[in-house]
Amino acid sequence: MHALELEIINAGKSFGSFRALDEVSLKIRAGTIHALLGENGAGKSTLVKGLVGYSPLDQGSIVADRREVEIHSARVPNQLGIGMVYQHFTLAPSLTVAENLLLARGDLPWRIRWGSERAALEEFMARMPFKLAPERVVSSLSAGEKQKLEILKQLYLRRRFLILDEPTSVLTPQEADEVLGLMHALTRQQELTVLMITHKFHEVSAYADDVTVLRKGRLVGSAQVAQTTPDALAHWMMGHARAEQATVAREKVPADAGVGLDVKNLTVNNDRGVAAVRALSLQVKRGEIVGLAGISGNGQKELVEALLGQRPHLLGEIHVDGAPYRATREQMRRLRVFALPEEPLRNACIAGMSVAENMALRHFDVAPYKRGGWRVDRSAMQRRAQALIAAFNVKPPLPERPIGTLSGGNVQRAVLARELGEDSQDGAANVLIVANPVFGLDFASVADIHARLLQARARGAAVLLVSEDLDELLELSDRILVMTEGRIVHVAQDVAIQGADRAALGRSMAGQAEQPAHAEAA
Repeated sequence: MHALELEIINAGKSFGSFRALDEVSLKIRAGTIHALLGENGAGKSTLVKGLVGYSPLDQGSIVADRREVEIHSARVPNQLGIGMVYQHFTLAPSLTVAENLLLARGDLPWRIRWGSERAALEEFMARMPFKLAPERVVSSLSAGEKQKLEILKQLYLRRRFLILDEPTSVLTPQEADEVLGLMHALTRQQELTVLMITHKFHEVSAYADDVTVLRKGRLVGSAQVAQTTPDALAHWMMGHARAEQATVAREKVPADAGVGLDVKNLTVNNDRGVAAVRALSLQVKRGEIVGLAGISGNGQKELVEALLGQRPHLLGEIHVDGAPYRATREQMRRLRVFALPEEPLRNACIAGMSVAENMALRHFDVAPYKRGGWRVDRSAMQRRAQALIAAFNVKPPLPERPIGTLSGGNVQRAVLARELGEDSQDGAANVLIVANPVFGLDFASVADIHARLLQARARGAAVLLVSEDLDELLELSDRILVMTEGRIVHVAQDVAIQGADRAALGRSMAGQAEQPAHAEAA
């Protein structure tokens, strides 16, 4: 195999009257890693879907190894050796590594001759820069090993050009460095060309050779990475310098600050009836952001659901401002517990209802919305929604629009407006529970939502921030707790003031901590 050179000339794609991609041209040199950047809606997905034949382009030319090709289906990219590793795993968890590799071929005979197939797989593995035991069941693999298997699938299919969609979003820092380092090695050996979609500037600086930025469907610029800077790339992406994240002065949390959220020996089962959270204890002080790090599937989801009343806990106690808390609707209002859960359109909204109706979900049955015993005052609902929409920059500013038609960033803003609006009838938040608040959002939305979390901290809220993005946690947290297999196994203190050891956090996230850690406030 040899690395594939690919050139895209004047690519265009429309969906009705909407122009998603408009005369975009770029050249991806053979044997390089080419980073593709852009905010949500910039045209990145439209471009790569055209390259893999999922949604063919309307106009333009594609030149592979200096020969023009037409990609109207997935067959042509397969023949050219173009493959894609998606952001979320596409593996069969109950099958082995070997079975997943064979399944990727798509041309299996009715009877598999395992003797010859195993010999061929062993020979294949011997040539690979990283190896996995063919007999291992996928469900037993770590996130990093699953990402490696996704890449091995493409190499097994003899791909010469790989598209990686946010390849490190579920990996520890060590796993991310290993996977991207291996991609870098394969490109240097001229065996592979990589087009990498990412939002992490440090990955671009460390591993990419070239970078291209799209904005609103148009090419803004292409350059060699060595000839640009993160600030310049951000300017290309958004048309202005990056918004400052820390818009609120960060001071160390006072030692005598009151405890807003106190969790003691909490045990919560998952959907299979197995303990996902195991005798977990943690505290969050007023005016503190505590980040909860961990690879997906280590009990974070069940913990958040228990704190928000979406899942019962079997053992343990939860207190808010010293009062017992069972996450009932009445308690959440009285104790001023607010939340921005993961996937808010599914977990915090009713998609078919309007923005105004969703913003009234906490208070629709009390004044000023409730009138005459049971009637809802829709004028009051509309007025409050208009004020919150303006304060939190929700777009489009239409209270009557179904919230399910908004972009992800604007759904997040709408939920935050409901939970943290300055004119909230419940008063300022005592406790704010947030889970993966900016996953998949553009840079402008990320900056806005991070600023809102810091403002809540400055007003005295105890903020529990659950995130799989270690960069986000390092940026916002005062302390970071690492959760593995339902337990807190590592605590990093004074992160906002002193920083944290990324390597130690990564080892703990990978389950290499020696013993469980005590996570209460110092």
